[in-house]
Amino acid sequence: MSLPSSRSLAPGGTIGMLGGGQLGRMTALAAANLGFRCHIFAPEAESPAAMVSAAWTRAAYDDEAALTAFAEAVDVITYEFENVPAATAEILAPLKPLRPGARLLHVAQHRGREKTFFNNLGIATAPWALAGSESDFAAAVRAIGTPCIAKTTTEGYDGKGQARIVAATDLAATWARLGGRELIVEGFVDFVAEASVIAARDVDGAARCFPIGRNVHRDGILHTTTIPGGFDAATLAQGEDIGTRTAEAVDLVGLVCVELFVGRDGRMLANEMAPRPHNSGHWTQDGCVTSQFEQHVRAVCGLPLGPVEPRASRIEMTNLIGAEAEGWRSIVAEPNAKLHLYGKGEARPGRKMGHVNRFWP
Repeated sequence: MSLPSSRSLAPGGTIGMLGGGQLGRMTALAAANLGFRCHIFAPEAESPAAMVSAAWTRAAYDDEAALTAFAEAVDVITYEFENVPAATAEILAPLKPLRPGARLLHVAQHRGREKTFFNNLGIATAPWALAGSESDFAAAVRAIGTPCIAKTTTEGYDGKGQARIVAATDLAATWARLGGRELIVEGFVDFVAEASVIAARDVDGAARCFPIGRNVHRDGILHTTTIPGGFDAATLAQGEDIGTRTAEAVDLVGLVCVELFVGRDGRMLANEMAPRPHNSGHWTQDGCVTSQFEQHVRAVCGLPLGPVEPRASRIEMTNLIGAEAEGWRSIVAEPNAKLHLYGKGEARPGRKMGHVNRFWP
């Protein structure tokens, strides 16, 4: 099957996926529906994505020989998480198209670079300061004021690698508990809601945003995303503008999610970004004409973007964390629910085991 753009991959081609988690799994399933194969590159012993993919290279991200062989076996390369080492991207980028590109990966891997990126685009964030030493940390807390949040600048997700700081906090103990490594100190935001915008952009520069949902977190982990989010038109327009400007600034081909705070003053502030499908977009699997995973495949393979209209009047995604997934029998009996389990072996506390999408006409 041929397509008009010379940058398009025809069905039957192979997508190389860096990372083997549940986002890769759901992307591989969406790719299969469009006639593509997926080849996973991941070092872990367990890979939910590899379970549903055509091939799996299990090797370290610094194994240059394995990366070269992987590139030779695929037609285009993407990733399902942003902590792929920069050196890995540098090895692969000259060999096959890497979508999204290495620049977005570089920005998203460091919270200081993220904040600088947003601020340079005129996108507001919480006040912030970097701290490379214990004394810098104390100075940053004084500058930002309490209460505030300290986070590691790299890695860390779902509430990991961060601490809430109040006036009585032992800063030396907090510095040690967070690993004695570079931190970012962020001021508290007086927000009324959390949200996220997922923007897709294709090889020709056309961009499209999914409807913006309202996010609720529990214990630092996303609990629910609800569409519609109850935001007014002006707030939604702000969110879409942030998503589109972010995508255009890095010449995105693929997906990017920007997590947002909705302030009491009506402003939207950017929190963090992810250059891939995102947990808050899982509702699109059953509630949208085109899922975020299919959209990602379309973009990286050079296909036109699909429509993003909701298919129900209300959709709610709920994460299943740890033992919550053991309630699968009752979930599959619900007439308005669609269950998605990730095939993970051990249901540890805090581990995302699956999600359920519920929808109402």
